[in-house]
Amino acid sequence: MKPLHNMRAGVFDSGVGGLSVVKSLLESGLFSEIIYFGDTARVPYGVKDKNTIIRYSLEALEFFKNFDIDIMIAACNSVSAYAIDELQKNSNFPVTGVIHPGVLAVKNKLQDTNSSILILGTKATIKSQKYKFFLEENGFLNSFSIAPSLFVPVVEEGLFSGEVLQSVMKHYFKDIKSDPDAIILGCTHFPLISDAIGKYFPNSTLIHSGDAVVEYLQNEYNLDKKFDKTDMKFFASENPDGLKRVAYEWLNLEKI
Repeated sequence: MKPLHNMRAGVFDSGVGGLSVVKSLLESGLFSEIIYFGDTARVPYGVKDKNTIIRYSLEALEFFKNFDIDIMIAACNSVSAYAIDELQKNSNFPVTGVIHPGVLAVKNKLQDTNSSILILGTKATIKSQKYKFFLEENGFLNSFSIAPSLFVPVVEEGLFSGEVLQSVMKHYFKDIKSDPDAIILGCTHFPLISDAIGKYFPNSTLIHSGDAVVEYLQNEYNLDKKFDKTDMKFFASENPDGLKRVAYEWLNLEKI
């Protein structure tokens, strides 16, 4: 892909979590416009079966075919785990997920392949074992996984800090005796609570899907910062005003 006068990206997620990827894309200046679609009527995807995730993903692809986009980013780890091949086969523009970028980010940040790596993801993502497979392919054999499913509704409610989030973290992390060397935030909802996770594990390196995707796009497609301003369009299958409210808060956008 070569940089054009305008570069438009479509970003797809099951809900608001993909906004964490959008935040990194906005800061990167790689795109003149970003079109975001959150399938909020059917969130979360992480508890659904493979065929359902693929079907929902292909429906999202049809939505983006209404726009003149240059690339589609599946900012959903469950989609990245199960549907990327189908999306790529049915699209006339590049489609990338977040799992490969995340593993490449681990490789770039951790020099010791014996490092302990905690993978946080939805049930579907963890069940796919895609992170574990690609980590082992790159020599990282010391990984373990947790599926903190309650993180998704907590983020969807906009509870990025506070007692509820603290209680949920204690519930899932109580058996972890020492800080992992790295934590893969293997669901795009999780970077929205990365500050809280970072305080819980102060000695761990957090691998953020959004930052990993930016690095991947720059390397894979030879993209560089080009645009001082990125226009945003938000769409949702249900309650678009709720999605926009989270977007304005998380992305520090002026309300339009």
